[in-house]
Amino acid sequence: MLFFVVLTLLASSAGAEFLPQFFSFSPPVGSGSGSSYSITGEGRITAVRVWEYYSGYIRGFQFRYGFIWSPIAGYQYGNSHTFELFDDEAIIQISGKYAHYLQSLVITTTRGRSMYVGQPSGHSFNLYPTHKQAELRFISGRFHGGITSIGAHWAILDPTLNSTTEH
Repeated sequence: MLFFVVLTLLASSAGAEFLPQFFSFSPPVGSGSGSSYSITGEGRITAVRVWEYYSGYIRGFQFRYGFIWSPIAGYQYGNSHTFELFDDEAIIQISGKYAHYLQSLVITTTRGRSMYVGQPSGHSFNLYPTHKQAELRFISGRFHGGITSIGAHWAILDPTLNSTTEH
């Protein structure tokens, strides 16, 4: 039942621009305390911004979809790291370590590039799609003082739709 609720929310928030038969969900990892967050948008993710608490844990996230930055999940405090994706590049893996907070984060793309943020300590995690051509569409989780959990939602974008170009 939860899968169909998440799939319906994804379809409505993303304008049904993905192929639903190729949707998958990586359940949240982390302690999971605090308020919930979700970062969604239309089109492909074109940049990621992460706030790190002075070489410690992850405080907040922000994605850019096309040319539009999402609201911030968590807190805009500490060192900011921005990772710009190339045209036709997509996020295909999120890994890292967590204790109470998300301690480190590694974001990997279809071009083999990675963004490394935080200090690797705690329990390891690895989030990736079920389908080979799927990419990250949005994340969700919880935060309290920092990011306490992260889950990933993956899908194959409908190739007939492209919102990363200006109209």
